[in-house]
Amino acid sequence: MASGYPPATYPAAPFPSPHPAPSAPAPGFNIYPASGMGQMVPPQPPPQAYGDPPSQHPHAAITPYLPVSSSIPPGLEHLAQIDQVLIQQKVELAEALVGFEGANRYELWDVQGRRLFQAEEQSDCCTRNCCGSLRRLGLSLTEPGGRPVLRLLRPLKCASCWCPCCLQELEVQCPPGTTIGHVVQTWHPFTPKFSVQDAGKQTLLRVLGPCCVFRCGGDVNFEVKTSDESRSVGRISKQWGGLLKEVFTDADAFGIQFPLDLDVKMKAVLLGACFLIDYMFFERAGDTGQRSTVLSS
Repeated sequence: MASGYPPATYPAAPFPSPHPAPSAPAPGFNIYPASGMGQMVPPQPPPQAYGDPPSQHPHAAITPYLPVSSSIPPGLEHLAQIDQVLIQQKVELAEALVGFEGANRYELWDVQGRRLFQAEEQSDCCTRNCCGSLRRLGLSLTEPGGRPVLRLLRPLKCASCWCPCCLQELEVQCPPGTTIGHVVQTWHPFTPKFSVQDAGKQTLLRVLGPCCVFRCGGDVNFEVKTSDESRSVGRISKQWGGLLKEVFTDADAFGIQFPLDLDVKMKAVLLGACFLIDYMFFERAGDTGQRSTVLSS
């Protein structure tokens, strides 16, 4: 350094050292340094979702996800919560005017007027008009949005009480392709009788009807009973629709009652039993007419 220059002097710093030595803290947390120390960033509060009341959460209004029981097939959730179903067949103008048998269509409702399913028969024209009410067919039940829920399959079988080895039956699938039960006609010389079975062909319920299934001005009731027929647990009723409707069309109306806590799969099989009863006893096709007893063919 060259001589002649005075030694450099620096003013005292107007701010504290950036790394002051903290004083000893008292026991506990969130202890701030004493006054006069350097600025320190205080601890940040926890996020709002931790420890705050639920009403202050940003997603408190979102309903939590509730998984559906795996024992209920998809599409039968509402059926599991009700104990009555109304089935109304749609009127086909071609049938009423010229007697040409078309594919049956139905609508299923609950007692509050909510539409559950719509059903449509799947069969060909020749089968419908040649085999009549004994025809082989499929019934597809879909939700109002169009998603298939149930499929009912009925093979070609006999209907005479003199042929007990080849009686009527119907298979119920839910979802389509997975069998959940069967409805099998049980031989009896005078009264309609059906066994309601699960997928393993075990009889869980029985359906018993009257000897005469035509009643002018009144409903026709088929009682749903336990497997040993000791008591009634429900009913399938063919409702009287009025003289003109009964004579000139086969647009039938049915009501089904079953226990609220009945297995939903058996409720679906009872729907199949109702459709089988409709085709066997209340379907008019060609010259066969409406059959009024189990002895008719």
